[in-house]
Amino acid sequence: MSRFRLLTAPLLLSLALLLGCEPGEPPVTRLDPPEPGETLRVATRNAATTYYLDRHETPAGPEHDLVQRFAEAHGWEVEWRLQGSTAEVLEALESGEVHLAAAGLTHLPSRDARFRRGPGHTDIVEQLVCHRDMRPLPREVEEMAGVEIRVTADSSYAEKLASLVNTYTGIAYQEDPRTTEMLLAEVAERRIECTLADSNIVRVVRRHFPHLEVAMNLTSGDRLGWYLPEGHQALAEMAGQWMESAEGQQSVAAMEERYYAYIGEFDFVDLRALNRRIDERLPSFLELFLAAEEATGMPADLLAALAYQESHWDPQAVSPTGVRGIMMLTQNTAQSLGVANRLDPASAIDGGARYLADRHRRLPETIPEPDRTYLALASYNIGRGHLLDARKLARELGRNPDSWEDMKEVLPLKADKRYYPQTRYGYARGYEPVHYVQRIRNYQDVIGAAVEVELSPSGEG
Repeated sequence: MSRFRLLTAPLLLSLALLLGCEPGEPPVTRLDPPEPGETLRVATRNAATTYYLDRHETPAGPEHDLVQRFAEAHGWEVEWRLQGSTAEVLEALESGEVHLAAAGLTHLPSRDARFRRGPGHTDIVEQLVCHRDMRPLPREVEEMAGVEIRVTADSSYAEKLASLVNTYTGIAYQEDPRTTEMLLAEVAERRIECTLADSNIVRVVRRHFPHLEVAMNLTSGDRLGWYLPEGHQALAEMAGQWMESAEGQQSVAAMEERYYAYIGEFDFVDLRALNRRIDERLPSFLELFLAAEEATGMPADLLAALAYQESHWDPQAVSPTGVRGIMMLTQNTAQSLGVANRLDPASAIDGGARYLADRHRRLPETIPEPDRTYLALASYNIGRGHLLDARKLARELGRNPDSWEDMKEVLPLKADKRYYPQTRYGYARGYEPVHYVQRIRNYQDVIGAAVEVELSPSGEG
């Protein structure tokens, strides 16, 4: 299975889902915001950093989450208008088809002149991205002369390059109708030399394509945010007030935690190995992970990520402490689950999935997702007793035991002699489940793209 097909197919699948404006619907000409119970029309585009449907056809993405919270706060329904490019998003805004554009748009003076600027929510820098084997890599702006650069048409990247062309000799670029994510895939496959991308997009996509290299930052202090049609001042003010409110700031923090905070520092060797093993090893076990999902409700890509964290999908793995198999089960855990042979992948995956499902089931149903799943993973790693200790400690410290954001700060205290002597189960390396969950979330994102491709009707997305 080729790496290009595997990771770009979900992007192409998303593009196949694009929806245009319904014929016959009137443009958004009224300057007043929608009334409670009415619909907020929002232009966006399919991407991991904006809006997408997961394999269960559930909407997700940073822009999706923020807009939904904003709309819920005002009693509005949301109608998403999915566009194929940044240019199409801006066209929908300019034509009056939508109330709001939430599509990972950089706040720019040129856009401020055309539209009403809404609130910002994510700080980014624009980065020049090339293949890591390109020689020489351009590390200074002057070294971009003669480099083949393609960027998304009508984007902030094109605007930035246009300014550089007027200042430096030899810099040239081409505008391309494809998305930034697709151009990054082209760079990874060495079909083009370099492109420009926002740092949040690079952070997410680079895990799928470890050979992408950030050559340099070209901007600083940029901010992503919303735009509205010119004249929609009242709605813009409502959006700004909500974003600055306690609820808005909590929503931004939750968005950052869900989509970005866990990614961590880029590890070329680790991610290159993961992507190679997705090609070489995952196909042998994917049906087993899917069967385990069917039996337990635990997502197949999550189980695959857990197994990768435990054994790198080696069914014969054995640790010095005696845990064994693709799920690295202890002897006692395997016996409690009825797993006779930990080295049998089918038995081990089924047992590990049932064990994780049990950790999940034993947590209060009132804990929201995805926090409940993260806490279940922590319990899988550190043990239920230590997790209960940490939850009790969180309450004593005035933290929320149902919030993973709070618990990842409290769990390490199980290794702090100021705290663990007072807990029922005593000392534990509480920092380990924090890193454990972070790595699994990272792996799940990359593995999930492969699972989506395998489950698509043609296998090609």
